[in-house]
Amino acid sequence: MKRVLLSPACVLHRRPYRETSFLVDILTPEYGRLTLIAKGIRKAKSNLQGLLQPFTPLLVSWTGKGELMTLTHVETIGEVKRLQGDCLFAGFYLNELMMCLLQKWDAQPGIFSAYEKAIVELQTSELQEKTLRSFEKYLLEELGYGLLPKSDNSLHNTFSPDKHYRFVPEQGFVVSELGDLASAKSYIFSGKSLLAIAKEDWQEESLQDAKRLTRFLLAPLLGARPIFSRQLFMQPSEEKK
Repeated sequence: MKRVLLSPACVLHRRPYRETSFLVDILTPEYGRLTLIAKGIRKAKSNLQGLLQPFTPLLVSWTGKGELMTLTHVETIGEVKRLQGDCLFAGFYLNELMMCLLQKWDAQPGIFSAYEKAIVELQTSELQEKTLRSFEKYLLEELGYGLLPKSDNSLHNTFSPDKHYRFVPEQGFVVSELGDLASAKSYIFSGKSLLAIAKEDWQEESLQDAKRLTRFLLAPLLGARPIFSRQLFMQPSEEKK
C-alpha cells in the first residue's frame, strides 16, 4: 500500500467516474503525472469539487496500490490563478500538452516549476505569446526533443545570421536557399531567427518561427491525438496558437 501526504499538485484534467466520483489527472513535481479517484466528490454536500479545478495550487494526499490510486485529502496553497480570455485557452493548451506528452509516474520537477511560472504569467488581460513559446521550448528540451537549448553556446558557431536553414525531421537543420520550392519554405528559417530562439530573444520573427518549429517537433509526438484547445483560438483568418 502506497501512501503520499501533502504533495504539491495542480489539476490538468478531470472527468466523471461512476455516479458520484471524478477521475482527476494531476501533475506533481516528485511523482509526475498521475490519475486519482476522487470518491464521492460529486455529491451535493461535498465542498471539495470546487478545489479540484485547473490553475489552483494544491496540496494533495493519496493512497492505494497499482497505477490508479485514491485521493484522500486536498487543500489549496496560495491564491487561485485567475485566467481569462485567450490566456485561459492558453492554460488549457498547456494542460493538454502535458496530458498527451508526459508519461505517468515520471518525476518532472523542472516541468512542474516551468508550468507554475507560465500560469502566473498568463494572469494578464492580453496573451503574451512568449509565455507559450518558452514553455513549449523547455518542455521539448526536458523530453529530449529540443533543438536549440539556451545553454548551448556552440549554436553560435552552428548558425550564421546571414544564412537560411531548412528543418529536416529526424535530422535537424541544413543550409538552404530561399529559392527552394515554395512548398518547402515553411521548413526554412533564418539563422538570425534561430539564434534568437535559442537565446529566447522573443521578437516578432522569432516568435513566429518558434511557433512553426515547435509544431514540426510536436506533430510526431502527438500523432493522431488532437489538441482541442487550439480550436478555441480559431478566428476567421488565422489560428492564433
